[in-house]
Order: sequence, then C-alpha cells, then structure tokens
Amino acid sequence: MKFLDQAKIYLKAGDGGNGALSFRHEKYLEFGGPDGGNGGRGGSIVFEAVPNLNTLIDFRYQQHFKAQRGKSGAGKCMTGAKGEDLIIKVPVGTEIVAEDGETVLADMIVPGQRFLAAKGGNGGRGNDFFKSSTNQAPRYAEEGEPGEEMWVWLRLKLIADAGLVGLPNAGKSTLLAAVTKARPKIADYPFTTLHPNLGVAMTDGQEILLADIPGLIEGASEGAGLGFKFLRHVDRCSVIIHLVDGTQEDVANAYKTIRKELENYSPLLAKKPEIVALNKCDSLLPEEAEAKKEALSKASGKKVFAISGFAGIGLTPLLRETASFIHREKKISLPDDESGADEENRKENIDKENKE
Repeated sequence: MKFLDQAKIYLKAGDGGNGALSFRHEKYLEFGGPDGGNGGRGGSIVFEAVPNLNTLIDFRYQQHFKAQRGKSGAGKCMTGAKGEDLIIKVPVGTEIVAEDGETVLADMIVPGQRFLAAKGGNGGRGNDFFKSSTNQAPRYAEEGEPGEEMWVWLRLKLIADAGLVGLPNAGKSTLLAAVTKARPKIADYPFTTLHPNLGVAMTDGQEILLADIPGLIEGASEGAGLGFKFLRHVDRCSVIIHLVDGTQEDVANAYKTIRKELENYSPLLAKKPEIVALNKCDSLLPEEAEAKKEALSKASGKKVFAISGFAGIGLTPLLRETASFIHREKKISLPDDESGADEENRKENIDKENKE
C-alpha cells in the first residue's frame, strides 16, 4: 500500500428536504385544510478515527464527499425522512485543517474519536406549520436549508514513541529492520526511504513504536532534497533518536547540520529529548570509533551510543535508554490523577466537546 500523508477533500452536507404545500381533500369529510408536512434534515459529515488505517491513500481516488439530502414532506402532515450521516474514516493521528492550511479544526488522536465537520441543513416547514386563526389556508411552504460545504486538508501525523532522524544513508532503515519486524527498503544510495516507516521494538517487555523518517540534508528547510515535510511525523514522538554515520569524516558537522534543520522547522521539535547514536561502528577501528564518539559527544553535549544496526552492536542499551525517555515523557504529560483514566471516558469527553 502506498503511503500518503496529506490530502485535500471537498465536503458537502445534505440539504434539508422541502416542506410540502398540500391541502386535505377526502370524500365525506366536511372540513379540509392545509396538511403539508415538514422536510427532513439533511445528513451531516462526521470524521471518525480508526486504528486499522495508517495512510490517506483512499483520498487520492475520492476527493468529493456528499451526505444524503433530506426527503421532502408530504400530505397528511407527513415529515420527510432524515438524510443519513456520512461517516469518513481516517487514521488515528490525522489533523483536519481548514482550507487556509493553518487552522486546525480537529486532531483525531484517540481511536473512536468523532468530529462533526459539516452539519446537514434543516428541513423546510410545510404549510400545515403556518396555519393559524388568522391564516387558515396558507399557500406557501419553505424550502430546505442548504447543508454546509467546505474544502479541508487532511494531514496525517504518525503516532510513534520515537522518531529516527539523520542524514541520508545514516542507517535509519537498517536500524529499524534490526530491532523490529519492519522491512523497509535498504540500499547504498541516498534517499532510499521516500516515506516514513513504522516498526515495533521490544525491550524488557516494553513496546516501542519507532518511526523511520526520510533523510534530511543541508537546506532541507528551503526545500532541498525531500524537504522537511515528513518531520511532522516526529511532532508527536516522545524522543528523537539522532543517527550519525560513523564512516563520515566529520561526524560533528553531520550532527550540527541536522540540528540546524530541526530548529528551522520547529523550535519546539528541536527542544524534544534527543538520543545521539554513532552508527556503523563495525566499519571502524576501535580507536577511530572512540575518537569519533568523543567528537560527537562534544558537539552534541550528550552521551553518545556506539552502535551498528547491520551487525547488531549496542542496540539493547540504545533501546533501554529510549524506553526510559518514553516512560518519563508519558509520566510528565499525564497528571497523577489522570494517569489511570479510563480510555472510554476520554473518548466520550472529546466527542462531547466536538458536539458543543
């Protein structure tokens, strides 16, 4: 399945049904009168987050979504049927953004969460509604109100615990394949990874969801290479794993290049907890690996893990450090009295807020 993380779609809620203009005519009944019923309400468009989707590829083949129109009223004061709501299923982690590309209407982060995007129009009132002592035979009825319509952007941000970033060929895909069952494309040329990949790693009984982000190069913030459009997938991560290719001459400069691009993209992202790893150490002599590790530690100001995704060297300490960061960040993000809150209650609260 092809990965797609952004799509623009058109929404049109159902129009309300027209009110009926009708008069009662029955044999043997002395009194007639208006009996036109009201039109039915148009169907609304609702987004629902589902956990079994991980791409927006379906919206490449269908960009227009229209809910059902309400039925018109009829004689004998019969109200028209309501139009059915249209439920659009999106992956968990999808942002629904207004046409301006900036205003976030909803952030679908909980499985089962719903968001009312476009409300159906009210049905028109039939002439029976307008009868009174001074107007006993009204000869008019209302048309149904039009449903809301709009263009919206769908932007998917993968929900992962840790994101792998680094220059092209830093070994991110190799590391992902080494610690998870994911099988990303691996080759010895730049930009092998063209879209994010996900995998689940296990350490000490704890699951870690890893996201492999396509490589960045200098000038990515200005559109060079693949740009930084995929960095939105790191926004939700608890920690960044920064891989540096140990076979490069200047590992300190390689680290600073990526840090600069992260800061240009988002100062908040640049402040996320970071784990630095010197990769491909199996290709270095011990003294060479130690010198580059020291240079990288000096440039980053952090502890550096010497690893090799290909040879499986140093992966367990790296995963344990990642797990400790994730546990720490999740504990900070949840207040003590909410850390054990029931997931169903959270979903109900979010749905309630959307309705209001």
